[in-house]
Amino acid sequence: MEKKFIDENAIRQLIAGDQSVFTAVYELYSEKVYRLAFRFLKDSEQSEEIVQETFINFWLSREKLDPCGDLWLYLYVISKRLSLNALRQIGKSSILLEKLLYRISDLQNTTEEKIIAHDLEHYTQKLINQLPPQQQLVFRLSRIEGMSHKEIAEQLDISQNTVKNHMVEALKTLRKHLKYADFWFLVIFLIYF
Repeated sequence: MEKKFIDENAIRQLIAGDQSVFTAVYELYSEKVYRLAFRFLKDSEQSEEIVQETFINFWLSREKLDPCGDLWLYLYVISKRLSLNALRQIGKSSILLEKLLYRISDLQNTTEEKIIAHDLEHYTQKLINQLPPQQQLVFRLSRIEGMSHKEIAEQLDISQNTVKNHMVEALKTLRKHLKYADFWFLVIFLIYF
């Protein structure tokens, strides 16, 4: 079976369960699926997981394929949906969100990515600036300066519990704004389109 082209007959064989055709499809499209996932997630390990999940879903739903259809379009839809779901999960976790922001700024290879990282940073700064002054200060000392709760408490002459409460409230406010502003859909739109 030629690697570069999967014809209608091969798709019919795939629908019937021919694993050699599945292997050929994997060899032909796995790198494209990886690149698509990486555009969203900026993480090689997560992108590899998306590739695996995409092809598992593809194999399990192969009987629904149209023999005359475009296999790449089908794989594209599956991988994009899985990538968006992964991004939504990242958006629910402040730790994963910070890691994504770091990866975006760390991987600024193209002008497009530089613009996205700048817009993301600008939007985040705008949200931080809207926090009450004490929350802002505690958040900046913790997340930007890298200070521990104990160090912040000593510097500001407040209790560690107060520092913790300010951080909890700041993160809650930031998550709420990111969630309700459909920010991730904007990021996804900017990354893909």
